[in-house]
Amino acid sequence: MEAARQYNVHEAKTHFSRILEQVATGEEVVISKAGKPVAKVVPLRPAVRRTGRGSLKGQIRIADDFDNLPDDIADAFGML
Repeated sequence: MEAARQYNVHEAKTHFSRILEQVATGEEVVISKAGKPVAKVVPLRPAVRRTGRGSLKGQIRIADDFDNLPDDIADAFGML
């Protein structure tokens, strides 16, 4: 993996648009102040696409006794 490009604060302010273009293509950029890294600019993860309601239908099974707690657990919650 390639090391992140590094810019000092002045360079980052001057070339902000170019830095954003680099990040948009997947690169990581480090911003430094007085030679010490203080921030990392990284690309955002793409939004998760949901397939809609019912997309897991038939893939999940809920046991018939799902709502029945064992006596010791029910007692611990004061349900007996």
